[in-house]
Amino acid sequence: MSNTPVTVLGLGAMGKALATAFLTNGHPTTVWNRTAEKAEPLVALGAVRADDVVAAAGASELVIACIWDYASVEQTLKPAAAALKGRTLVNLTNGTPDQARRMAAWADEHGITYVDGGIMAIPPGIGTEQAFIVYSGAREAFDAHLPVLELLGAARFVGTDPGLAALYDVSLLSGMYGQFMGVMHALAMTSSAGVPAEEFTPLLTAWLEAMATSIPRFAEQIASGDHSQHVVSNLAMQTAGYGNLIAAAEEQGVRPVFLTALQELMVRRTAEGYGADDLTSVVELMKK
Repeated sequence: MSNTPVTVLGLGAMGKALATAFLTNGHPTTVWNRTAEKAEPLVALGAVRADDVVAAAGASELVIACIWDYASVEQTLKPAAAALKGRTLVNLTNGTPDQARRMAAWADEHGITYVDGGIMAIPPGIGTEQAFIVYSGAREAFDAHLPVLELLGAARFVGTDPGLAALYDVSLLSGMYGQFMGVMHALAMTSSAGVPAEEFTPLLTAWLEAMATSIPRFAEQIASGDHSQHVVSNLAMQTAGYGNLIAAAEEQGVRPVFLTALQELMVRRTAEGYGADDLTSVVELMKK
């Protein structure tokens, strides 16, 4: 494994972290970036800076792309299609499932083995126990390069559909941003009253950890479509109390933009006769 050459295309904060993980684990690493100067810290660690993307693509059997967006990936890789033929391209660029599928189709047309991936870590987390990456696409290529990919973080293959990794990625990020927005709203509320953050934050953290235990129940209800099972607090009751969150925010001078979208769904679903259901019942409106 230590002799497996790797190419990294794109040297933003994440690309640098990926290349550094390969270098520090003994992999000959070729790097390329549109702005060549970004490669200098990696060259100091032993990386080879390619003069152009074609040379970079041809330097290794395993090519990792981590660029700004899929449009940039396409623009970057088209000139290197011939050089990539017969090689494995692992695209770790954030995007949508359909973008990943189109990229996989382009790769297949040019004889390139394609694996898509979603990085669930920030750059400093790469190579640590906290990092994991979801992959989809060519299973055999994933298995063949697994020891190398695991240097970046725990590697989880989620399916042969190339779009699945992107679906997992954006779904996980959606959960994260929802939580972050709730945290920011909560802190805006307490700070508006002068409550010290260090006093409130431990309570908020403990509360969110306790509520996270509801996720498996939510998943079961959503998967089955039966939102009446294992109900702890029904939708009608939660809807009645939810208005206080909006009113309190307005009283404190905090815009309740994060809260109003859910309130609309809760009120509508309750009015449709599903008040005895659990909160997950609003998913049926989201699907439509």
